[in-house]
Amino acid sequence: MSIEYAKDTSVVVFGASGDLAKKKTFPALFGLFREGHLDPSTRIYGYARSKLTKEELKERILPNLKRPSGAEGDAKVHKFFAMLHYVHGPYDTPEGYVKLREVIEQHEKEVGVKEPHRLFYFALPPGVFLNVATEIRNNLYVPNGGTRLIVEKPFGHDLKSARELQENLAPLFSEEEIYRIDHYLGKELVKNLLVLRFGNTVLNAAWNKENIQSIVISFKEPFGTEGRGGYFDSIGIIRDIMQNHLLQVLTLVTMERPVSFDPESIRDEKVKVLKAFAPVDHKDMLVGQYTRSADGSKPGYKDDETVDPKSKQLTFAAAPFRINNERWDGVPIIMRAGKALNEGKVEIRLQYKDVASGVFQDIPQNELVIRIQPNPAVYMKFNAKTPGLSNVSQVTDLDLTYSSRYKDFWIPEAYEVLIKDALEGDHSNFVRDDELDVSWKLFTPLLEYLEGPEAPPPVEYPYGSRGPRGLREYLEKHGYHISEQHNHPYTWPVTSPDSKERIRRASRAGEL
Repeated sequence: MSIEYAKDTSVVVFGASGDLAKKKTFPALFGLFREGHLDPSTRIYGYARSKLTKEELKERILPNLKRPSGAEGDAKVHKFFAMLHYVHGPYDTPEGYVKLREVIEQHEKEVGVKEPHRLFYFALPPGVFLNVATEIRNNLYVPNGGTRLIVEKPFGHDLKSARELQENLAPLFSEEEIYRIDHYLGKELVKNLLVLRFGNTVLNAAWNKENIQSIVISFKEPFGTEGRGGYFDSIGIIRDIMQNHLLQVLTLVTMERPVSFDPESIRDEKVKVLKAFAPVDHKDMLVGQYTRSADGSKPGYKDDETVDPKSKQLTFAAAPFRINNERWDGVPIIMRAGKALNEGKVEIRLQYKDVASGVFQDIPQNELVIRIQPNPAVYMKFNAKTPGLSNVSQVTDLDLTYSSRYKDFWIPEAYEVLIKDALEGDHSNFVRDDELDVSWKLFTPLLEYLEGPEAPPPVEYPYGSRGPRGLREYLEKHGYHISEQHNHPYTWPVTSPDSKERIRRASRAGEL
């Protein structure tokens, strides 16, 4: 049963005292309230083991809220915190849950709620997940579509653990009651992929092997594992980024048109294309681990005292994918992700095939670039005649940059989008159980190889660099051609006289 939670909803944030809750969950709830998408009758309950007062919890949350300035902002914050309550208790025994139930039921009785609806958000470490799920079922569950769980990754460590988690969860909650959150599915440009692809004939007609030469999906972070080296050392870049965030993006880029925008129609197509993925060639990988920066100012991965000094954990990986279906057969796809690189960026690049030979010699390929973050944008790199008397071509672009085009729009944060979806019973942007199973089937053999005795040692690369040696050659080998800028200048529309800005923009032409 899919019902929209509107008035008198109870939202419970488990792990309320942790970083995720204070930096993402509570600010997202406030953002929805600030913009009028969370009814003021909603009650928000924080639950954790920490013995905090409500005022102490407020002090932790407040610096992370994006609030309007002046009296209006103060009023919004005051009303939001009036909706917030805090209960502390253990995760593995029932007494705290009983106390929480009493507090919730007392409020529901006071306002006359006849059919309770409760949303439980798991901002929790995976070790306590099943304990909390069991206690919710025993003490806080309401039937008839009244209970929903938002569950944060990791959804298992490999195929076996993911299946065990699902087998333990299945007797407690139906698939319809579970919302496995991957916050990348709430990002504006990721949500826009279906409209860009299927709502534009000019793009959709060429979105296939006949026209596209290669696809590259990139995730770059300009910082290392500072503060979480011990945690990262147990998972690595593939589990942290590629098996979930980037794979979700890739399925949306490559899936077929759903029959409707119904959530299950969309998720059916995602599962269908995942089943067409060929096994990843384990020996055709580029893997790396960052070391101290060239100037010595930034530490290497193993300089973190929480990391095993002999660790071979990957902080960079590039992997090839192929899809054995009619649309994508033979198109090389590269997924790459790395930490401690030269910049922060997440983007999709579709590079088109060469134009027919003849009048044009060595002219660059077109590229469609979808930049998910930072500064979301969609732009098409294409060739045009250099203005004036010259007949020389140059690369320019058609550019949709959200910050300039949509200045007056509220573009919600990813967590705001997804919590609202869960409140409305929309599963479109959440991970289904069979989708999770197929994705782990794809990645588990790769992880077993990379963590086994035959694994290649990671190539070291300096903190702040573009990545391991051989990255350019690796991309070229897999069909992504990098234009030589001196032969094919790239002209951006210059809106600032500042020469550094002009150079920075132009440099994107041949960027890795």
